[in-house]
Amino acid sequence: MEAYTSFASVYDTFMDNIPYEEWSVYVEELLKEYGVRDGLVVELGCGTGTMTELLSASGYDMIGIDNSEEMLEIALEKKLSSGHDILYLLQDMREFELYGTVKAIVSVCDSINYIMEEDELMTVFKLVNNYLDPKGIFVFDFNTIYKYQELLGDRTIAEQRDECSFIWDNYYYEEEKVNEYELSLFIREPESEYYRKYEETHYQKAYSLEEIRRLVEQSGLEYITAYDAFTHEEPRKNSERIYVIARERGK
Repeated sequence: MEAYTSFASVYDTFMDNIPYEEWSVYVEELLKEYGVRDGLVVELGCGTGTMTELLSASGYDMIGIDNSEEMLEIALEKKLSSGHDILYLLQDMREFELYGTVKAIVSVCDSINYIMEEDELMTVFKLVNNYLDPKGIFVFDFNTIYKYQELLGDRTIAEQRDECSFIWDNYYYEEEKVNEYELSLFIREPESEYYRKYEETHYQKAYSLEEIRRLVEQSGLEYITAYDAFTHEEPRKNSERIYVIARERGK
């Protein structure tokens, strides 16, 4: 089933425990560390636009790209409320197109893990290299194999709210390095005491840092460094999320 359709309407509700403002400060620090203080920045897999809005508020000219129309509808509502001049594009990151190059591209919240095949991820990285300014910067994160194996795999997560509830069953297939999420949503009907059930299935691919580095370098990008998420420390064996910084290296 297509992901982030019915879930889009309650995504922000269930993600309200994510410290997006702290994450945006970290991303901004990484961008500035490599000379990107303003100008055009693209967010791949922008979802409902929370991070896009925060980076826009910090002075970047933002473009948000996502392949979920439902998620982008919510992002547009935020744009109308904030008044920020953000361009949103309904595109698959494996095929995204821009009118020109940009100073930086970012992708956070493990959007990269939704790319299930190495050749498709290579295509994403090649497109990034193509649309970056000379020496432009690419900042992205990904969930680690450790996180899927030890923290998510074969685990059920459930949460109940007044307006909606969910049951999230995880299954990690070690041989394929794929994590399957079976998501059951119960969303309260407007002005009603009744709830409607929705079901979605999501898949994420687990990549090692070595695999990511190889694909980055083979795509033409220059691999710069990787950090244990929200630090400037080297990734550890038990890192749950890793940030990678790469640079445009010629078309």
